[in-house]
Amino acid sequence: MLEDGGVLPYVYRVTKYDPADRDEHGHYTGAEETVSDHGQVEGAYLQAIEAFASDTGIEHLAVREPHLPVPFVSFGLEPPMDGFGLDGLFPTGPDGFHDGAEVSVGTAMDLVRVMLRDGGAWCRLEVEDAFAVHVGWDQYMYIGSSRPCETAVARTRALGLFPERTDASPYAFEAEDEGPQRPADDEFWAHLRWSMHGSNARVLEEQYAYNSERWHRLTPDNIDTVRAGLAPRARMAIWPDLSSDINAVLATLPAEGHVECVWQDRDGRMHSASADEDEFPELTARLSGASAAMILSMYADERVPLLAAVLPDSNGVVRARWEIDPTPSTRKWAFLKTLHRGEIVTGRVTRIADFWVTFVDIGDFEAMINIPELSWRPINHPSDVVAVGQEISAEILDVDPIRERVSLSLKALTEDPMPLLAGRIGQTIVGRVTKLVPFGAFVRIEEVENGFEGLVHTSELTDGPSDSSHPALHVGDALLVKILDIDPVRRRITLSHRQAISADQDKPDV
Repeated sequence: MLEDGGVLPYVYRVTKYDPADRDEHGHYTGAEETVSDHGQVEGAYLQAIEAFASDTGIEHLAVREPHLPVPFVSFGLEPPMDGFGLDGLFPTGPDGFHDGAEVSVGTAMDLVRVMLRDGGAWCRLEVEDAFAVHVGWDQYMYIGSSRPCETAVARTRALGLFPERTDASPYAFEAEDEGPQRPADDEFWAHLRWSMHGSNARVLEEQYAYNSERWHRLTPDNIDTVRAGLAPRARMAIWPDLSSDINAVLATLPAEGHVECVWQDRDGRMHSASADEDEFPELTARLSGASAAMILSMYADERVPLLAAVLPDSNGVVRARWEIDPTPSTRKWAFLKTLHRGEIVTGRVTRIADFWVTFVDIGDFEAMINIPELSWRPINHPSDVVAVGQEISAEILDVDPIRERVSLSLKALTEDPMPLLAGRIGQTIVGRVTKLVPFGAFVRIEEVENGFEGLVHTSELTDGPSDSSHPALHVGDALLVKILDIDPVRRRITLSHRQAISADQDKPDV
């Protein structure tokens, strides 16, 4: 009954059922009805809550995990209540019944009355580390406190109810093995904007209570307005845009099963309805006036949104205890959050793209290595360094959760050999011509595969004017050159054939 899943030290089960009227299995055998009497007994429950709140020093409580009834499920033993009994309790309307909504003790008792009367709405009422009220089936109520509340216990007995000390409330929140809880923070909205590519719309499903949702059609122009109007701590799912081809949408209806149809009418209002095969004709008629629509499966394993997230509190912390839909994007986001710049990762080369980017599987995620990051030395193609299927280690250069990209560097794990060549400046060597260009020739100065190459500018090929014809050269020719400069930062090596010849001619005869 605590925020972290712990239990308050003092928990009482408060009921109208006399413990003396239980059999050996603990089952109640007395004459009390399991529904509210809407009168003196119900009032006693509410006064008991007020007494415990007073003993604990509580004036406000928070709504946690609010539930509203599934449309096609009956409310229970009592007749349905208008607005599920929430009418007038929240200034903003039903969407004020959201996780984290703070209510007074008086409003909290109104919510308890709704639950005692089986009105359909249900929630936990809690104050972190201090107080909790849970209403269960058959008029069982559990009150937890950080204090023994002896006065409240005596008051509850005087009201004709039976408070019994227990270890914990069976309705306390129990964290499941949840997937990653992605916050709908600035990064999430930037990712959403990027996925829309500046023009494509998306559909946002806003769930502010269990079984209650609102739908929004997002565009680049209205996304900020929609974001500002979302209920606090809402769970969101992002879906592809609606289709304006209503006939094509209707053609996707299955032969049988439950579906949810989402559509926009010609006035721009969004609607949704669930239906099974018996209700498909009525659904088809309702879509006759729609401007755009889509069909979603009601089955969890078939209902996979593009993105899913939970609105965090103002401090950026996700406090709502929703279970996030396990979308591929959410799994990617969670994995990317484990990666950091400068980290060394190991993976297997999966493919080399036509644009020469190498892709590496680093754990069900494809990272990329651009060709300049494969080697310090010049290469003509990634296959000069790596092969598909090869296992490699590389350093993370950048993690971009918005575009879902990870950039790696293979060369970062080795020392740059170019600065080691600085001692050769001034040397005259014979190199191999690798490329001819209008402004000169590139010559390899190392006798190794993918050795460094330097440029012999046209002006350094001959003693004549820079625009004069230079000696006929071909790729593969040996050429005498002098190393004039090595610039590791700009990755440039400057060579001269003219000065090499001059130096060679100035050597004394032996």
